[in-house]
Amino acid sequence: MALKKKPVTGMNDRMPKEMEIRDYVIGLIQDTYRDFGFTSIETPCVEHIENLCSKQGGDNEKLIFKILKRGEKLKLETADKEEDLVDSGLRYDLTVPLSRYYANNANNLPSPFKALQMGNVWRADRPQRGRFRQFMQCDIDILGESSNLAEIELILATSTLLGKLDFHNFTIRINDREILKAMAAYSGFAESEYDTVFIILDKMDKIGLDGVAKELAEAGYSQESVDKYLGMFREITNDVSGIRYLRETLGEFLSPETANGLEQIIAGVESAKEADFKMSFDPTLVRGMSYYTGTIFEIAMDEFGGSVGGGGRYDKMIGKFTGQDTPAVGFSIGFERIVMLLLERGFERPTRKEKKAYLIEKNMPQEELLKVLRLAKEERQSGKQVMVLNMKKNKKFQKEQLAEQGYQDIVECYRC
Repeated sequence: MALKKKPVTGMNDRMPKEMEIRDYVIGLIQDTYRDFGFTSIETPCVEHIENLCSKQGGDNEKLIFKILKRGEKLKLETADKEEDLVDSGLRYDLTVPLSRYYANNANNLPSPFKALQMGNVWRADRPQRGRFRQFMQCDIDILGESSNLAEIELILATSTLLGKLDFHNFTIRINDREILKAMAAYSGFAESEYDTVFIILDKMDKIGLDGVAKELAEAGYSQESVDKYLGMFREITNDVSGIRYLRETLGEFLSPETANGLEQIIAGVESAKEADFKMSFDPTLVRGMSYYTGTIFEIAMDEFGGSVGGGGRYDKMIGKFTGQDTPAVGFSIGFERIVMLLLERGFERPTRKEKKAYLIEKNMPQEELLKVLRLAKEERQSGKQVMVLNMKKNKKFQKEQLAEQGYQDIVECYRC
């Protein structure tokens, strides 16, 4: 039986044109984030299954690629449950591994610690446009900083990067989990009902206010609570006035620090941003990760028709490893979606090296071949990208292929 040529479902082969763009974006990410003081780290792609299944990853925990025990530890014949067979899995994001990394190495790291991490993650998800089962994530996180300066720095760094890639007029939506809880409590929902209420609220952009009202009623919640809850959304504006409205309306249900903090973040970003984008207060923003404890944010881009990045504060996660909570907040851009949009635009890598190709005639004498190789070396040293190739029979087609790769200067080398 012939072997399969196509990659596994949800995985992609990368063509040279795409890899050129990906490599460029990776380099720009590293340079931009380092300018903001972030330091590169690396964690393994395989994590302990207990860490991945710690009830902190939301629905992603249902999508783990689990790994069987190896060698003598794998006892198929005596296994009664999954734990007897599995002890690790492929990471589904970079936040859980980062938390483990920090818990293990905090004594040797500065405080606060500004981490930059890029790497592949895996989710057994249903593939669609801009979504794969193996994909690159790019995260920046600030650990050990409880003030709003951390959120401001993360948003400024991420938006600066997008501006350098010529993305403009996008929106960074921002909310706080404490505001979500305060609005639910004020409306009369029990704390045990919050998750269900938020899941329905998260559909607001798809089903609208009336759709949310209908689903809340169908879920059995009192009409009084539903009306009180949704009445606020009819009054809230998507700027600092909306935050102030909630601060006044919610009263004791919402701490002044939470509302003031959001105002400070928006003001700080607006005063120092480099890219052309909008900050928008969005009380319907939920984000699915259960580990978020405070501020949450998301990048909305009309060009994609959805989110191309997001993040938030997760002050409780590191404490799961150490027993002591550590302030933590992170922002992740949708690397694959960004690259996809650049490719769809026909994006060309700027300031590329000049490309030159030497086509060597078959059976060229050694002395003349060495001369060409020396010439190629000198031109590489002067900053050019140079390729030396044997000349093919169909020289015209070979030169057309080289031109498609950007080799405009093509020299044919014949025996003297």
